[in-house]
Amino acid sequence: MLNFVIRRILTLPLIMLAVTFLIVLVMQLIPPEQRAVAFTTNLQQLGRVQEIIKTNHLDGSVFEQYWLWLGQALSGNLGFSRTSGQPVTATLLARFPATLELTLFTLIPLVWVGIWLGGQAAVHRNRLPDAVIRIIAVLGYSIPSFVLGVWLLVIFYGALDWLPGTGNISNDSALLLMTGSVRHVTGLVTIDALLSGRLDVFWDGLKHLILPSFTLLVVGIPALIKGTRASMIEALHSDYIRTARAKGITERVVIHKHARRNALLPVATLISLSVSGLLQGAVLAETLYGYPGVGAWAAQAAAAGDLPGVLGFALMAATIVAVINLLTDLAYTVIDPRVRYA
Repeated sequence: MLNFVIRRILTLPLIMLAVTFLIVLVMQLIPPEQRAVAFTTNLQQLGRVQEIIKTNHLDGSVFEQYWLWLGQALSGNLGFSRTSGQPVTATLLARFPATLELTLFTLIPLVWVGIWLGGQAAVHRNRLPDAVIRIIAVLGYSIPSFVLGVWLLVIFYGALDWLPGTGNISNDSALLLMTGSVRHVTGLVTIDALLSGRLDVFWDGLKHLILPSFTLLVVGIPALIKGTRASMIEALHSDYIRTARAKGITERVVIHKHARRNALLPVATLISLSVSGLLQGAVLAETLYGYPGVGAWAAQAAAAGDLPGVLGFALMAATIVAVINLLTDLAYTVIDPRVRYA
């Protein structure tokens, strides 16, 4: 077990080196003069573009630029974002808690509902529940996230006025955060509100999460439903399930203890891919709902040609995906110990 964990951890830096090198390699498609603008923090520095190019070796080879960038990145310096008016690292640290909160409030129901619906579809294969669940999955695949988001805004924000349409908290709750009435512990509004005993702020933050979270849920759940269904069908038709039924074990125990446990191995991969999908979907959802996370900022940075911002977001996303894949590999060892010796 320990050797398996060590091998997987040792591959993580190699993956990050490859990802970061590709990011810097893509930057070479942009002329040095344009890349030099990313190193400026005010208009006065724009007159010293050639000096900036020489100082930062922007006219050097890709390997020279990569090692320079890697040294700066390892020290926490990812450049200055003109979009946020702050260093990229500071912007990521300030905005990431909001994206993390949105991801958590989406991922938990996504995994629970997706696995349950996929399992029910497999157990009731080719019957009414299976047909209804497959229709739900097809609808989720078919509806573009931005169209669904607009519909939700029109109905629940515009017409019914049940839910807020933008931001992650109201002005009153933001004032409580600024004055210290709600302690800043985790950076997640709902968690900090609970830790401070402010249920009103918790409910306010939760209401702001409903629409963007539901949008990401509808878009992300079809893949998990179909993957769980296929995996459960395969497990239910395996020899060990037939043996368990022949021994007189109840169908409930067969499904929940034997079939579902073995079906979770490929589903774990789908869950890790769902995290990646949520990060990608957060760019659109946060932009649509004016949610102050890293996704909305990355979209603004891309539109403004803010290269450090785009690269910082890409590096963060790549790091999260690599870590999630590592955790998935480790989860395999719990679900199926045979993987440890693969």
